[in-house]
Amino acid sequence: MPTIVFNQYNTIGFAILLLLLGKWLRKKVYVFEKFAIPSPVIGGFLFAIIALILRQTEVLAFEYNTTLQELFMVMFFTTVGFNASFKVLKKGGTKVILFLVCAALLCICQNAVAIGLAGPVGLEKGVAFMTGSTPMTGGHGTSAGIAPLIEESGVKGAEAVAVSAATFGLVAGSIMGGPLATSLIKKKGLKSTDAGKDVKAASGDGDGGLKLDPDKLAMAFFVILIAIGLGVYLTDWINMGIAKLTNLVKMPIYIGPMILGIVFRNAFEGTKNEMPMDEIATLGDICLSIFLAMALMTLKLWDLAEVFGPMIVLLLAQAVLMFLFARFVTFNVMGRNYDAAVLAAGHCGFGMGATPNGVANMESVCENYGYSETAFFVLPIVGGFFIDFVNIAIILGFLGFV
Repeated sequence: MPTIVFNQYNTIGFAILLLLLGKWLRKKVYVFEKFAIPSPVIGGFLFAIIALILRQTEVLAFEYNTTLQELFMVMFFTTVGFNASFKVLKKGGTKVILFLVCAALLCICQNAVAIGLAGPVGLEKGVAFMTGSTPMTGGHGTSAGIAPLIEESGVKGAEAVAVSAATFGLVAGSIMGGPLATSLIKKKGLKSTDAGKDVKAASGDGDGGLKLDPDKLAMAFFVILIAIGLGVYLTDWINMGIAKLTNLVKMPIYIGPMILGIVFRNAFEGTKNEMPMDEIATLGDICLSIFLAMALMTLKLWDLAEVFGPMIVLLLAQAVLMFLFARFVTFNVMGRNYDAAVLAAGHCGFGMGATPNGVANMESVCENYGYSETAFFVLPIVGGFFIDFVNIAIILGFLGFV
């Protein structure tokens, strides 16, 4: 079968073309705009479907070099660290705890649903368990870490199922978040309280948007790269300490840079050398969009063929669980207000895929209805820092039932 091989430069260039296509389609297609589907998801997933059809008909295949995908992911999470102001934490600290409780409860429910449906659909519990919080809240990273351990215990195919389920969750979570929040906002007449902090203005879209300082933009880029360059050493040091305790947990590479972002932000906040936060936020938005476009366009949708049949029942059950949980638990616990609706959309993204997908869901909603400072502080902190520890502990607790 003919194969087009993209190097790292081809891959990123093509991803950006798909991102721009997604932006164009979002403006032209009413459904995309109405339900706040993120632009990277539109363009990237559309191409993933085309690639699937071409591959299955043996017309054409694609191979990618995704080296730069990780770089943009790390840059995005580093900017998340810069957004973590202790002054804001004093206002939203309780919300962080509440959202972490919601996220942990969802992990428990995801595993309970997976194991509970194993018998009715005729699957081994170990296989069904790989559609629970391991791939859903944990995503591809946790799947890659936990699934091999399940396979070593004698459960064949656990890794393939986990990766496929994570792929399904990535797509489903990105699609359902916007419509859920849109429904809540319109039905309950919710309004943003963060006036003057419009997402489109911050990203430079629209007339009269934020005017960025070129010198500050350069400085923002420099401090992000400094935080990454030093932070990866911190990540290595943290993982060395964890390895002495267990080989089941390993922090992602962005943890160290994210921590340094927090340190830099709060060390200089309120001084004449204060971090250029508008420019950092803009770069973070750009990195997130590029990362998601690359992640979605390189999805191997043919892996999902392996989970059709009884597995599709489990995956659809997880999607229904996520939607109902975000609607009736996350929204209510987080305050039943506009911030809660935005967080519900974000929870769909990261509760079934990854934190960047949750952030993209929230950005898409906020572009239509206004900014939510609380949501953009709470979700990245929980998704980037705390949930990995909590989810691993919950997974290990459920292993006794597998």
